[in-house]
Amino acid sequence: MSDISKVMKMIKDKEVKFVDLRFTDTKGKWQHTAQTVETIDEDTFKDGIMFDGSSIAGWKSIDKADMILKPDPSTAVMDPFTAQPQLVLFCDVIEPDDGKPYELDPRSTGKKAEEYLKESGIGDTAFFGPEAEFFIFDDVKWATNQEYTFYSIDSEEGAYNTGTDMEGGNMGHRPKDKGGYFPVPPVDSATDIRAEMVSTMSEMGLEMEKHHHEVAPSQHELGMKFGPLIKSADDLQKYKYCVHMVAQAYGKTATFMPKPVYNDNGSGMHVHQSVWKGNKSVFAGNGYNGLSDECLYYIGGIIKHAKAINAFSNATTNSYKRLIPGFEAPVLLAYSFRNRSAACRVPYVSSPKAARFEVRFGDASGNPYFTFASMLMAGIDGIKNKIHPGDAMDKDLYALSEEELKGVPTVCGSLREALDALDKDRDFLKAGNVFTDNLIDSYIALKMDEVLQFEHTPHPVEFKMYYSV
Repeated sequence: MSDISKVMKMIKDKEVKFVDLRFTDTKGKWQHTAQTVETIDEDTFKDGIMFDGSSIAGWKSIDKADMILKPDPSTAVMDPFTAQPQLVLFCDVIEPDDGKPYELDPRSTGKKAEEYLKESGIGDTAFFGPEAEFFIFDDVKWATNQEYTFYSIDSEEGAYNTGTDMEGGNMGHRPKDKGGYFPVPPVDSATDIRAEMVSTMSEMGLEMEKHHHEVAPSQHELGMKFGPLIKSADDLQKYKYCVHMVAQAYGKTATFMPKPVYNDNGSGMHVHQSVWKGNKSVFAGNGYNGLSDECLYYIGGIIKHAKAINAFSNATTNSYKRLIPGFEAPVLLAYSFRNRSAACRVPYVSSPKAARFEVRFGDASGNPYFTFASMLMAGIDGIKNKIHPGDAMDKDLYALSEEELKGVPTVCGSLREALDALDKDRDFLKAGNVFTDNLIDSYIALKMDEVLQFEHTPHPVEFKMYYSV
């Protein structure tokens, strides 16, 4: 039975009322439009559904607004959150004029990166295993007006609530600052909500492995199995959707904002990576801790192009409030075995089949298709040009002296710096026409709007520091 036939059978068996067509915009946010089931037939998967591309930030002008959503039948899954039975389909965005993938469609860009890997002869499949952290709050408020600005967060787990009067009493069990890793309930108050998230993700087809509290109060992580680039990016979109929706069902609010809490750990997204050719890992070898030269060259490519990658992997101005020393965020571009202070960590594995490394500087605030594709393109560039990362730094990088830190490159310190790095270091992304100049320029322009809004807005701490000067 073809994938399309399976979808049509699923629609019948599940008594589906609506088919939700979903795609990802440039910034990484899932978008959707729901079709009544009567409008869906086998031709839908060939012809697609028209939509207005001018309403998506950074995409089409109004005179060229018509675009096509082409559903991928292999991605069909029931939405566990809707009152009416609803089927979800991931879509690629197609140009109606020539029937080709839209140049700025992130999912199509990820597919081109996968194809470029095969064409390179280096491998057949690149596997990605993202570990996305997030916060859960009970209340969040903010305002950015001309006459005042503020934000306010609240969580029953917050150490700042030890003296708060609460309905039914303040039970007092909550993580201390940086004390959330790994005390059992009642200090960890979110076991049930995380378990619900994991169960719901499993319903949506994700292969889930774990859940646990993270270091900061109110901070959490769920673990899902690695997969090929597009599948992992698709899965991460479902992951974020489930986290937001389950939290909302519990009367709470979840965020993947990297640094919502001052003076505590931020939320990252460590990304495990490996490349396979046939049934053999390209990364397994006899070199540093069981790695191949190809794996080291791949790491070398990541380190060389890290600042450009930052524009995708750390895609918000808030990302760089996490990438500072002292809060377990890896800012030094080095690699090391089992060392969580390095930007590229080589984990301990019990089998050569598990040979891999993880990039630790990213977060989940951006576009997963661009993040994974940019890392893969940097790695391929590293292998093709034999970019060796140098000697490993097998020591606590957080404890290095100023003398030892000299010469060790770092990630970017701001989104502006990252966008500038992307602008200057883009050729590795354009290999095989995976990323194009138009895509990169459009992305930079869209994100620079955020940079300017951030830089032009007075901040409360500036009043604290400068009002009486």
